[in-house]
Amino acid sequence: MTDYDAATAFLGEWGRFQKEVFFLLCLSVVPNGFSGLSVVFVADTPPHMCLIPAHVNLTAAWRNSSIPLEEEGNSGALVRSKCSRYKLEDVKRFSDGGLLPGVDVDLTNVSTESCLDGWEYDRSVYISTIISEWDLVCDNRWKNPLTSSLFFCGVLTGSFISGQLSDRYGRKIVLFVSMAVQTLFTLFQVFSPSWTVFCAMFFVVGLAQISNYVAAFVLGTEILGPRVRTVFSTAGVSLFFGVGYMLLPLFAYFLRDWRKLLLGISLPGFLYVPLWWYIPESPRWLLSQGRVEEAEAILRDAAKRNNIQPPPVIFGPLQNELQCEMRKVHNICDLLRSRNIRWISLTLWLVWNTVSIAYFALSLNTANLHGNAYFNSFLSAVVEMPAYILSWAMFRWCSRRLSLSSTLFMGGLFLLFIKLIPADLIYLAITLEMMGKFAVTTAFTIVYAYTAELYPTVVRNTAVGACSMASRIGSIIAPYFIYLRSYSISLPYILMGSITALSGLLSLLLPESYGMPLPDTIAHMQPG
Repeated sequence: MTDYDAATAFLGEWGRFQKEVFFLLCLSVVPNGFSGLSVVFVADTPPHMCLIPAHVNLTAAWRNSSIPLEEEGNSGALVRSKCSRYKLEDVKRFSDGGLLPGVDVDLTNVSTESCLDGWEYDRSVYISTIISEWDLVCDNRWKNPLTSSLFFCGVLTGSFISGQLSDRYGRKIVLFVSMAVQTLFTLFQVFSPSWTVFCAMFFVVGLAQISNYVAAFVLGTEILGPRVRTVFSTAGVSLFFGVGYMLLPLFAYFLRDWRKLLLGISLPGFLYVPLWWYIPESPRWLLSQGRVEEAEAILRDAAKRNNIQPPPVIFGPLQNELQCEMRKVHNICDLLRSRNIRWISLTLWLVWNTVSIAYFALSLNTANLHGNAYFNSFLSAVVEMPAYILSWAMFRWCSRRLSLSSTLFMGGLFLLFIKLIPADLIYLAITLEMMGKFAVTTAFTIVYAYTAELYPTVVRNTAVGACSMASRIGSIIAPYFIYLRSYSISLPYILMGSITALSGLLSLLLPESYGMPLPDTIAHMQPG
């Protein structure tokens, strides 16, 4: 037990104060489930083909045959072209001459042209997406994965700056500023006049989203006691994120216009304003800044809520040396400065990068799975709920290192097995993909909590932010893993499965933190 844990043991583990902090911090991450994966519906590509203007006078036969047939890359079936049409001038001449397509005219000899009048989109699933509104198809289809990648670039930037801002200015202020920015910029996206403006707003939403999540995660880790901390950092925040993710397809089902959907998921953010008066600053952080009186005031108020009489002096002379060390200015460079922290940092950055590729690629892929997009997204979210519960159980009773390694390795194997499934067994392939998503989600939850345990208080928020930043390189790449499907359906699974299984083996080299107290200074860290 550290000096801080010993000094605050009088509060108990699960009083009214801890319950309020636990629930409210978990509640603060629900909007992350909305904004993080809303792009699945907002930027989905509906079936489309070249528009034949209504004012062009064509016979029914020629209007139905004006789009050439092409072989679909995966199945080999003949489908209407998405990006070309027969030259409209020729088609009109054939129609006016009373010729019949395929009878009087050999369509293979008719010239084609691009979609000069735009596209006609299937409205049966979506009223509107950013793809159909700004025609991000054919020559502009590269903008689709870039939309998601720019969001994750924002997440990368937020991971880099939020941890250091939080370590310098406090967990609470960063938490609430990031929640406000996330809500407002999601609302601003509703009024985007162009794809460029939309992406600029989406970048800021990504920046705020990860800042919110990391600040809430670290704040709860530092305020709550050891046992409750384990539940919070594994099942707690993750289950509430999962609730947001599960609600997303429900919102999307009833709000099928992308602007209305973003409006619907932004408005709940205004309900979080009153939480400012109920969520305290981290006493650990205040103590690290030498603000002992403020830290004691929060703990005395917590004792009052728990109906406990606090001791006359909470932080005695034993804290002086710790405060001296913790008042030193630390930054991201400290994560590589000494040998024991350098190996841990490099290994965790690789693991975070890999698990992020697998998690986000599988989440973004739900729209491409066979069947209803809303149900598949909901299923993908539901699969995460038992994964979060399993991560808590493993974190509570099992080795951190073995838990992380085993879930990553099994997730990689499930994804690799998809390659072996015959093409006609679609539902078996989907089942294996969901099992892979289950294992990867469990690993993602474990690595968050494991990372927070390995690093000391003086750099914990910076370290979690840096690891999250490293993972965002993977999330930026993840949309392009999905678009490898255009070359081979199995290629994304082979790549994801291989790197995920290998990172599971690499994680065995990390130190064990099960049963260890949270380190407060870099000197307290275990060697890697």
